[in-house]
Amino acid sequence: MCRLCWLLTLVFATATFALVYMFVIKGQVVPSTDGRNAIVLSPGERDLVLSEMRGFLVAVQAITAAAAEGDTETVVKAARSVGMASQSEVPASLVGKLPLAFKQLGFATHDAFDQLAMDTEALGDAAVAPAALGELMNNCTGCHAAYRLTAEAP
Repeated sequence: MCRLCWLLTLVFATATFALVYMFVIKGQVVPSTDGRNAIVLSPGERDLVLSEMRGFLVAVQAITAAAAEGDTETVVKAARSVGMASQSEVPASLVGKLPLAFKQLGFATHDAFDQLAMDTEALGDAAVAPAALGELMNNCTGCHAAYRLTAEAP
């Protein structure tokens, strides 16, 4: 009986490891023709991720313009709009398709926007925003250099 328990434990552990690897680490990624990794998503999931990226870009524009005007309140508001709180609407099925490095870059970017908002608010000075954005944009350029989004065939 003990052998059966050990065998079942081994099978369960192997299955768990395989699932964690597929849904947490690897995601749905295939090589693409341009040297990047293509993340294969449904058209709706692709639209959601692209919408989030456009939100980052809108926030960067608003932060840049507000910082140039010395408008601390707008810098904070724009940065928080794409912080970690904006992640509550992302479905778990989508998260499972994203590779770990992509998720790490995404979460780090949301966190960096939150940090930019906190630093700007704490110092009461919008002048800290451009340097923070310069660092934050490294996440964006790194992600776009490594990944592309591909819609799966309907």
